[in-house]
Order: sequence, then C-alpha cells, then structure tokens
Amino acid sequence: MDTKTALIKQVPLFQGCSKQELAEVAALADEIDLPAGRTLTTEGASGKEFVVLIEGTAEVRHDGELVNELGPGDFLGEIALVTGQPRTATVTTRSPSKLLVMNAQAFRSLLAGAPELKRRVVATAALRVAG
Repeated sequence: MDTKTALIKQVPLFQGCSKQELAEVAALADEIDLPAGRTLTTEGASGKEFVVLIEGTAEVRHDGELVNELGPGDFLGEIALVTGQPRTATVTTRSPSKLLVMNAQAFRSLLAGAPELKRRVVATAALRVAG
C-alpha cells in the first residue's frame, strides 16, 4: 500500500472502503502541503473541489464568526459539490497542513462508483446544512 492510500485509509469517511475504492480515491486525489493562514474555501464562492484534512488544523467561519474547527480526518467542500450551491463558509488553515484535494469531476466520479461512500457524504452534507 502506498503512502497516499495509507493516509486515505486513516480518514473516517473512507474507513469502510474496499482496497479498490481506496486506490481510486488515491488516483483521483492530489496530496498538497499548505502553510498556516491559507484560505481553502471562501464563503459565497462556487465549489470546485473536495478537501480532506490529513494533518494540521483549520478554522471554519460563517458570516465572519468562528463556527467550527477542523482537524485530521475532517473534510470540506461536499455541500457545494453535492447541492450546487455556493460555499457556506470560509475555511482557513490554522497550522501547516497536509490535504487531499479532489476536483468536482473526480469527486462526482468517485461517488457514482461508491454508493456507500456517497451515502455517508450526502448524510454529512445534510447534517451540516441543517445545523
């Protein structure tokens, strides 16, 4: 198992995935390192990617107010990609971070081929929109 697949396997969202699904995620996702203070999403912007935080922390702000903090295993961007609506929050790294990033087309392709993963992502998006 390569390093990227091993990282992906540790993310709670992907823990129920088969080896084949993990390999597909690894093939579709880019691994990137970012410094603290980097904006990952901007509230009101269109959604173009799905992001999984592998290492580091990030803050989530809605209308300028801190509403959540993210850590390893957390993900973002699914609401805009699932609903087609603009980003619901601005997310900024608080520490140096390692991320897996998937563009919208790759994300949709992944969900189309993994029904259980799609169910978990849609359920999370629904809870976040409702909450």
